[in-house]
Amino acid sequence: MYILITYDVDTVSRTGQKRLRQVAKACKDYGQRVQNSVFECEVSEAQFTILKNRISSIIDTELDNIRFYFLTSKSHGRVFSLGKESAYDVNDTIII
Repeated sequence: MYILITYDVDTVSRTGQKRLRQVAKACKDYGQRVQNSVFECEVSEAQFTILKNRISSIIDTELDNIRFYFLTSKSHGRVFSLGKESAYDVNDTIII
C-alpha cells in the first residue's frame, strides 16, 4: 500500500525534540522524506502495523499528531508538485 505520513511533534522541550528525531527516523526506515514532516512510503499491511506501533510508542498523544493518508492504487503515482523537487521515484532502481 502507498501511504503519506505527516506529523506535528511538539518541540518546545528537549524530550519533544528527541521524539521528533525518532519519528523522522522511523518514517525514514520505511519511505522517503518529501518535505520536512512528510514522508511517502510503500509498505505492506504488516510493515504498516509495525511502523504505526513504533510511532505510537514514541509520541506523546497529548502533544503530538501523526496522520496517515492511504492513497489508492488509482492515485498511485499521481503526485502534483510545485517548486523544488527533492523526491525520487520509489519504484525506480536505486543504486547505493
